[in-house]
Amino acid sequence: MAVKGKIMPLGDKVMVTGMEFGMTKTSSGLFIPSTDGKTTGIHPRWGKVYAIGPDQTDVEVGQWILIEHGRWTRAIKVVEEDGREIKIQMIDNDAIMVISDEQPATGDIIA
Repeated sequence: MAVKGKIMPLGDKVMVTGMEFGMTKTSSGLFIPSTDGKTTGIHPRWGKVYAIGPDQTDVEVGQWILIEHGRWTRAIKVVEEDGREIKIQMIDNDAIMVISDEQPATGDIIA
């Protein structure tokens, strides 16, 4: 089931989209299946800021943030006005490590 309509976080909460949990491609071109939750899959992840609460002053919608491993909620599906279905997650504000205005390249995390 998906939520239809606009989502607005409360207070200083931050919601992100675009977090990658699938396969990883090494610099030599090998694909490694997801190991999320296992020792080798424990690493921070990038997410694009989808929405912010009215009291949020550290990040802006559209920026990319690096979030400590496991400091996000399970994803919920949202149907946007154009009919696209996306997954969004709320993150722990104290877990934001880095902010970027540009989308980081895949594999820009050193595990």
